[in-house]
Amino acid sequence: MRNRVFNRNLKITQLGKSGRIDEAIKVFSQMTQKNTVTYNSMISAYAKNGRIVDARHLFDEMPQRNLVSWNSMISGYLHNDKVGEAYNIFVKMPQRDLFSWTLMITCYTRNGKLQKARELFNLLPDKHDTVCWNAMIAGYAKKGMFDEAKRLFDEMPVKDLVSWNSMLAGYTQNGELHLGLQLFEGMAERNVVSWNLIVDGFVQVGDLDSAWKFFKKIPEPNVVSWVTMLSGFARNGRITEAQDLFEQMPNRNVVSWNAMIAAYLQDCQIDKAVQLFSEMPERDSASWTTMINGYVRVGKLDEARQLLHQMPYRNISAQTAMISGYVQNKRMDEATQIFNQMATRDVVCWNTMIAGYAQCGKMTEAQCLFNQMTNKDLVSWNTMITGYAHAGQMDKALKVFKDMGKRNTVSWNSLIAGFSHNGLYLDALRSFMMMGRERKRPDQSTFACGLSACANIAALQIGEQLHHLIVKSGYINDLFVSNALITMYAKCGRVFNAELVFQGIKNVDVVSWNSLIAGHALNGNGKEAIKLFEAMLIQGVAPDQVTFIGVLSACSHGGLVSRGLELFKNIIERYKIEPLAEHYACMVDLLGRAGKLEEAFEMVLEMRIKATAGIWGALLGAARVHWNLELGKYAAEKLLELEPHKASNYVLLSNIHAEAGRWSEVQRVRKLMEERRTEKQPGYSWIEVENQVHSFLSGDPEQTRIAEICCILKTLTAEMRNTSCVYDVKSSLFDIL
Repeated sequence: MRNRVFNRNLKITQLGKSGRIDEAIKVFSQMTQKNTVTYNSMISAYAKNGRIVDARHLFDEMPQRNLVSWNSMISGYLHNDKVGEAYNIFVKMPQRDLFSWTLMITCYTRNGKLQKARELFNLLPDKHDTVCWNAMIAGYAKKGMFDEAKRLFDEMPVKDLVSWNSMLAGYTQNGELHLGLQLFEGMAERNVVSWNLIVDGFVQVGDLDSAWKFFKKIPEPNVVSWVTMLSGFARNGRITEAQDLFEQMPNRNVVSWNAMIAAYLQDCQIDKAVQLFSEMPERDSASWTTMINGYVRVGKLDEARQLLHQMPYRNISAQTAMISGYVQNKRMDEATQIFNQMATRDVVCWNTMIAGYAQCGKMTEAQCLFNQMTNKDLVSWNTMITGYAHAGQMDKALKVFKDMGKRNTVSWNSLIAGFSHNGLYLDALRSFMMMGRERKRPDQSTFACGLSACANIAALQIGEQLHHLIVKSGYINDLFVSNALITMYAKCGRVFNAELVFQGIKNVDVVSWNSLIAGHALNGNGKEAIKLFEAMLIQGVAPDQVTFIGVLSACSHGGLVSRGLELFKNIIERYKIEPLAEHYACMVDLLGRAGKLEEAFEMVLEMRIKATAGIWGALLGAARVHWNLELGKYAAEKLLELEPHKASNYVLLSNIHAEAGRWSEVQRVRKLMEERRTEKQPGYSWIEVENQVHSFLSGDPEQTRIAEICCILKTLTAEMRNTSCVYDVKSSLFDIL
């Protein structure tokens, strides 16, 4: 009987480790004789598969607990990132052993909570054991607090090889290889772990030649040594060397097979990965998950799904990988089907589904899942903010932001980017300032969003202040930020400043060129924009679709008709770029400004893409300038079909009919406008005074000093009339109200 219970306990442990939790539960429930070890095994099985609530329920039901039971529960909570609950169990323990202390101290050091770890370490009854010392040293070293780590290392009553390796790991894993090498050279004794840490350190910084040199010096390399070097070659795209190393390995474990498969998949050699997978003597959950991820990466979702069904046991990582594949391809029904079939879900799985719904604009479904989550993390909250922002629901995004218990830089960036994305530039800048008041340090994304907001409202003074802050923060060499600076200065009319920023960039990319070209085009410097484009080609930078939008716009504003036609022709014939609607809009505007309305209209009719509101708007503008009422009427009606709820389109069409004397049509359009209940957006403007941006909403009675403003406007209007300002009545009928 005792052997039978022992075998059942062992089976529960093995099933739990392999992720077959349902089978483990079945074995546990069928056991008529259970001892403390049985309960401990089942608690561990629950915890390792994310079912920590079930583990705690079983722990509370235990007829008798021993020290292992308490430690298993602590370990379970820590495995599921429930540090607070683990500490509560630790406090309630009737007695503790060194393992209990080590569990908590190690957990705090791994989570970066070094002050809490140090408090426990100071309370440790017996400080002669090196395990907790090593945990503290590793924790300080991992956080880059090398002085604290070294001080503790020097204070140790007895140092073992693990102590030395803990210090070495701190140096090598944080890129401090010069310190690591000094320590390595000073070690009286080294083992294979020491050598592996040095090799891995060089691999992490991409110095594979030095890594290889040290690898060849290892007296007796173990399988970790081989896998470390193999993974280094694989991650850096040196597949041939990785393959040669794999074939030379004296012993291969499942990790080495997985590393080689991952190398092939990273290099998109899916067939070789499949062949290697089929030759594996044994596979673990990582093997299956790696292959499923590989299929997902190359878009072979059916093969990935088939492999998922073939798995001898399901695990969360493999199922989440499959869900992620469906999410990336917006196949949310299939993703939902797998999600609903999962017995256990971790926070990554929940976040993947929420992100999928958010990307598809299904925020109701995303919110429903978000509400069901019991273990939300920062990614969960940030995903919801981003989702609502992309859906244009900034009121809900702001509510989620305010409801967050803890925020990080990504949270602020999501909110600021959301405001900018939805045209709420003043709110974006206010959020930027609030972020500073909460002492959250902005990163390159924050600065780029702030600069974008300044660019769109021409807030030059604030943009210049951001520029100074960027220099102080050390992000001036960030290409993403530099390109945003170019755009900001250009849109604020300071093209010279934009050029200075451009010249200060060490390695300009196509976005840098595009930003400066568009800046010159925006400020009417058509010839300068063309010169920049030619310089860009001489530098060997390949233009993209955005480049030609800027260049064609420059030709349009500069009246460079022949050059514009030549460039538009080259888009397709020379650069093999498919023209976008924006390219056609530029060309229609170019031809229209030159009075070539027939050619512009013919281009619209012959386009290979569907005409957008921008294209019809460009044609309408040309018709207005050259007084072609029939073409203007046609373009206005097309515009109305694309934007049926935009009030200005109805007003414009009504004015066109009025100019032609078609009063019955005027009545029809006005009636249609009332039936569709279109809303005319109130006018909105802003002005920057003494480093503050003041916004004005048309008809807003709450605006401060409104009476004074109206009085000044009346005075200005009277002065303008006294200067004999000529007003073209015919042209006014075409103006968009």
